Amino acid sequence: MPPSSPADAPSLVKKPPVGLAVVLLVGPSLVWAAEYIGSGEVILATRTGAVLGTSVLWAIVAGILLKFWIGMSGARYTVITGEGMIDLIGRMPGPKNWAVWIVLVGQLVAAAISIGSLASAAGAFVSELLPLPSFASGWLVTVLALAVVWSGVFDVLKIVMSLLVAVTVVGVLYVAAHVFPGMSAFLVGLIPQTPEVPPWAVEQGLSPNPWREILPLLGWGAGGFASQVWYTYWVMGAGYGMAARTAYGQPANPTLLQRLTKQDAEHLKGWCRVVYTDASLAMILGILVTTGFMVAGAGVLGPRQLAPDGPDVAFTLSTIFSSRWGEVGGFLFILGGAAALIATQIGQLAGWPRLLADSFRLCIPGFARRFPWKTQFRLFLLLFLFTNMVIVYTLGVRPVFLVQLGAILDGLLLTPLQALWVGLGLYLVLPKLLSKDAYDVLRPHWSFAVGLALAFLVFGYFCIVQIPFVLFG
Repeated sequence: MPPSSPADAPSLVKKPPVGLAVVLLVGPSLVWAAEYIGSGEVILATRTGAVLGTSVLWAIVAGILLKFWIGMSGARYTVITGEGMIDLIGRMPGPKNWAVWIVLVGQLVAAAISIGSLASAAGAFVSELLPLPSFASGWLVTVLALAVVWSGVFDVLKIVMSLLVAVTVVGVLYVAAHVFPGMSAFLVGLIPQTPEVPPWAVEQGLSPNPWREILPLLGWGAGGFASQVWYTYWVMGAGYGMAARTAYGQPANPTLLQRLTKQDAEHLKGWCRVVYTDASLAMILGILVTTGFMVAGAGVLGPRQLAPDGPDVAFTLSTIFSSRWGEVGGFLFILGGAAALIATQIGQLAGWPRLLADSFRLCIPGFARRFPWKTQFRLFLLLFLFTNMVIVYTLGVRPVFLVQLGAILDGLLLTPLQALWVGLGLYLVLPKLLSKDAYDVLRPHWSFAVGLALAFLVFGYFCIVQIPFVLFG
């Protein structure tokens, strides 16, 4: 009997779904969207709508669309290799793990501030639904979120986040539909412009510089740097493509990748199409919900010349919405806002420990050898539980300030580098990992290069020009 040829060997990649079966496997996008539909939408989009109206809708669309390219491109790499984005960043040319060290230092600070800001903001909303003070509600949200993610199981996360997304969409769209400004005003807001901050807002202590409101909105649109990393983890949890052969905390197997045949590559190409569908759903949900919060703020708070800050954010919103549409309108908005913030807190507590565990594994190998992955994950969870308790109790009186600071730290500072690193991963790292036959099939379309280059240039401009101008005048 003649020896079997490579073509006869069993495929290393299971066949991808086709047609309607693709929709049934959508899941990572729901976790991604539920995680990033949070503080940037509930707090910042509503507040920005109150101050600047719908004239900066373009910032929502631009921010989410550009980060969509980063997240989807990173997920495409994960589908093909089976490893997450931190391992991709660890493969950058130059000194070993130099890029991961940048991520590790920056994300340790950003994680504590951002998770604390979410707990603070969520506490303000939950305290409107439960007879608890804001700081106690913030602690409650943190403990509940920790309980959901403690097991590290993706299916539990997917179910909880899907329910929270549904509640958020219903709550905010109910209110936004009643104050829709009309199609002409809506379309004008999609044209890039920098409106003036109205005099009433300046009199209330807001900066006359509109970029102080726009930059945090751009930073949190579609989440920050970490959100794009986490999306690769949710793809791993769903088992798309080569991710079905790896586990959290494991890099790709170069020997296995070199064995990929043309048939394997065709299967992976089908899994890439699943990711495109999945990521597109997250983008649409993000734009829809964020726009809804901005329209609600412009239609309800703007005419009353209110830009809520401090612990009264949720109380002000609840009172105004209730006075206009009765208890149902106010309750639905607060419920939708609370659901969005809780979902984001769950997503952050599920994602940041994974990101930091991967970073420690590459930068401090002894840490990974000493503790198994699940122990690492839970150690970081306990760390953030402690930092949350401290931040919520000591600084929770300023949730807007904390959210804006977190948006700049996580949403803007590393994003241009992330776009560059992912681009190098697709066009420089992948050809070295795959066999020539496989890469010929999986070579990325030119649109990925264009999308990532635009993200690098646009967010690079904001980091170099606008952030220093906003911070230092």
